[in-house]
Amino acid sequence: MKKIKRVFSAIIALTLCAGMLTACSSAPKEETSAAMDGAAGNYQTTAAMTIEYNTGAAADDYYYEAEDGEVNEAPVEEAPIWDNKPSGVIQHADVDAEEIIGDAVDGAIANKGYFTYEEYYNTEEYNEIIESGYKSVAANPLSTFSVDVDTASYANVRRMIEYGDYINPDAVRIEEFINYFDYDYSEPTTNDPFSVNVEMSDCPWNEEAKLMLVGLKAEDIKKSEREPLNLVFLIDVSGSMFSEDKLPLVQKAFTMLTETLTEDDRISIVTYAGDEKVVLKGTSGEDKDKIIDAINSLEAGGSTYGEAGINRAYDLAERYFIDGGNNRVILATDGDLNVGLSSEEELTELIEEKRESGVFLSVLGFGTGNVKDDRMEALADHGNGNYSYIDSEMEAKKVLVEEMAGTLYTVAKDVKIQVEFNPVNVSGYRLIGYENRALADKDFHDDTKDAGEIGAGHTVTALYEILLNESGTSIPEAELKYQQNTSTGNKNELLTVSLRYKQPDEDESKLLAVPVTDEVYTKKMPENLTFAAAVAEFGMVLRNSEFKGSASCDQILELLEDYDYRSDDYKTEFVYLVRTMDKRGY
Repeated sequence: MKKIKRVFSAIIALTLCAGMLTACSSAPKEETSAAMDGAAGNYQTTAAMTIEYNTGAAADDYYYEAEDGEVNEAPVEEAPIWDNKPSGVIQHADVDAEEIIGDAVDGAIANKGYFTYEEYYNTEEYNEIIESGYKSVAANPLSTFSVDVDTASYANVRRMIEYGDYINPDAVRIEEFINYFDYDYSEPTTNDPFSVNVEMSDCPWNEEAKLMLVGLKAEDIKKSEREPLNLVFLIDVSGSMFSEDKLPLVQKAFTMLTETLTEDDRISIVTYAGDEKVVLKGTSGEDKDKIIDAINSLEAGGSTYGEAGINRAYDLAERYFIDGGNNRVILATDGDLNVGLSSEEELTELIEEKRESGVFLSVLGFGTGNVKDDRMEALADHGNGNYSYIDSEMEAKKVLVEEMAGTLYTVAKDVKIQVEFNPVNVSGYRLIGYENRALADKDFHDDTKDAGEIGAGHTVTALYEILLNESGTSIPEAELKYQQNTSTGNKNELLTVSLRYKQPDEDESKLLAVPVTDEVYTKKMPENLTFAAAVAEFGMVLRNSEFKGSASCDQILELLEDYDYRSDDYKTEFVYLVRTMDKRGY
């Protein structure tokens, strides 16, 4: 057996060296993912590469048949199918790959099975998330943040779950998980472009806390009433976009959007690789065949000069600018820029300068293995747009067809929320998610500070864990010398939710304030809050959050038992993902 393990160690070393020299990257094979999904896999972490081992089904070009202490290499076409054998993923250099591989070989020999492995490099990049802890109301009575309607994180992590990949905790932005779904909030009834909804019940994972939902529902628009579009499709056609889940999926996505256009719309197409290229200029949306032919003519190859493409796309958007219309660049990329300005800081400075033209930017992320999530999120945030991740034709349809109004039509920009807690009734709180959307309290009243946008028909949801004074839980106060513990207004008030927003074509914000009393609490958790709580809990489980308390996939499924989500395909899929991770021991 020691000899066999030495053979495999040599194989592993040679393979890793070859991989580093070629710097190749590829997704795990579907057969491997399927085999892993039904087996008790070992998922371990690394920064650079993945070695996947499997003794359950054929997964690579060759397999290693182990019997009577011998290991023989044979083509995969001749591989037998052995069910219920161990499989898993070895990731990161800090894991003892030899020991784990050796255990797999032992198991293969004992079961007269076989052993396969493959490795690939994963260079995906995510900004670090440092979760917000509980804050004392006495020391920090205000909680201020920018709204977020991005949904990229949920779709991206869904891809990781379905592929059986390691889930990077920094890829899990809980606010984007929550805001991926629709909620049944009341429609706006005032001159403000959205309604404010508040619900509160007991927190499922922390018996000492209450859970409060703040939900916004933006006004919707009818297709017949929508403003004309001036869109520039900015498409990354560099070599990294070659795979099936990148440029071919981009082409399908933009074809879907093209089918919804009218004669009043104007479409331009810019591509970038080693340099930028104008493929189409100001073409009428009525000329669908011309637009689709141009989209389908694109091929991938070359380096990634994103800066040049961005500049040319904004130039075209400004040239065909429609007064009173929707002027927007839609960038489709994996974010892997390597020529010209390429850092997150450089790109955001460029986009901040460009947004002064009145042209908004939306970002569509694609691909696996080299996704630069940090750059794409920053581009959309600073370009007054939204960031979505497209992992399938179904997601492309959701973002660009079913939710086109919300994706492309902004009804309010620079939307900020500030919650003021009443220290007479509330001792502490924790905002769930929105870590990279936090604002200084003084920024709430500063109209020069950028914040998030809300599209037509969009819902925005935020959750707070709240500790009432009666809970008995002590929250450490900040080092303040003086602090008056007073309340203003009605003593039954728990807090006041204040919002500032600007109309899309204005620079001065408007203020909306909604006081919340203890009457909002209900023992039976409302349906909106129930589902939002389940999604937040799932995010905390996947992140292994230090604040997850009793959270588990099993508890999430129990929380959702009273509701039937079969009429909503996306919520049904969510339940499926929770069940999948429950089987994997989360």
